[in-house]
Amino acid sequence: MKTGHRPRFPQRALAACGGLFAAGGVALSAYAAHGVEAAARANLQTAALFALLHGIALASLARSAARRTGLLALATLALGALLFSGSLFAHHALGWPTRLAPAGGSLLIAGWLLYAIDALRR
Repeated sequence: MKTGHRPRFPQRALAACGGLFAAGGVALSAYAAHGVEAAARANLQTAALFALLHGIALASLARSAARRTGLLALATLALGALLFSGSLFAHHALGWPTRLAPAGGSLLIAGWLLYAIDALRR
């Protein structure tokens, strides 16, 4: 992509999503460290870690995703992080089952594999 070129909407939305995930990951990590009992801490720290790491990845990789495969990879990562981290948080906050966590994890794996394929095709 040319320097100074304004990213398209999907790239900006994915980068913004990454920022939100990263901020949520930091907040959730602080909450896990200071606001919950030991039994819930590990799950919430895992949710925070995945949200933070994938938020950073989305925020940093979104601008360079110019092809459909790259955009699809990052969108898959965003959905996977939302389902995985969100499921663990919703279990703690609302008592919901964690049924969506495995689907989120699978989407994260698929998203990274798609990203690798897109990187090889560039």
